Amino acid sequence: MDWDGYRLVLDLGYATLPRLLAHWPDGAIDAVVITHEHPDHCIDLHGLFRMRFYGDPGGPQLPLYCPPGVLDRIGGLEPDVDLHRVFDVHPLPGSYRVGPFDLTGLALPHFVPNAGIRIQADGIALAYSGDTGPTHVLAELGRDADLFIVEATDRDGETCRPTRNLLTSTEAGHWARRAGARQLMLTHFWPGNDRAASVAAAQLEFNGDVLAAEEDLTVTLGIPDRAARTRRP
Repeated sequence: MDWDGYRLVLDLGYATLPRLLAHWPDGAIDAVVITHEHPDHCIDLHGLFRMRFYGDPGGPQLPLYCPPGVLDRIGGLEPDVDLHRVFDVHPLPGSYRVGPFDLTGLALPHFVPNAGIRIQADGIALAYSGDTGPTHVLAELGRDADLFIVEATDRDGETCRPTRNLLTSTEAGHWARRAGARQLMLTHFWPGNDRAASVAAAQLEFNGDVLAAEEDLTVTLGIPDRAARTRRP
């Protein structure tokens, strides 16, 4: 996200760092938010660490907002270096003022601690579920959001599992409707799934615009001179 020049990154999964550098070649970001420790959401945080640790030794710490487990996961790749030399860590769930944003992290059900993220600035709200099972907290997280990014894994047999830690596209649409969100973006597609079919399934529950997350997709929120841009994690 880029808001009046303040750059905040939401999740850094596989191969996201090269895309980030394609947009911001200097790698100069202001804050990072990670929803949970699974590698498809945090593994390129390691690449960012090495870039800053070796490329800007002694530079200012980068604010990092994340649940327990994220730093342990990345630390396994750097056992001889203190990650706090690069990152100023703030625990999630929790609420913070981050540059121009009010950031709130709410606990959502998953296989590991996961924080759904809500970011607000100047009357504009973006919400992101990370990975989650069905929960009424999603309606609170995405309440009246201008854009609600919701995982839509659609894993076979998901709705029959006794404990739910992931969503279907239809459920993503349901919770976006319950939240009163203006736009819905589906993400976290199971490998091989038809994204157009996922969008169609979500539209059965949600009457607003439904987007499928795609690499380098840009969405502008708010008036043009105060644009928030979001790219697929």
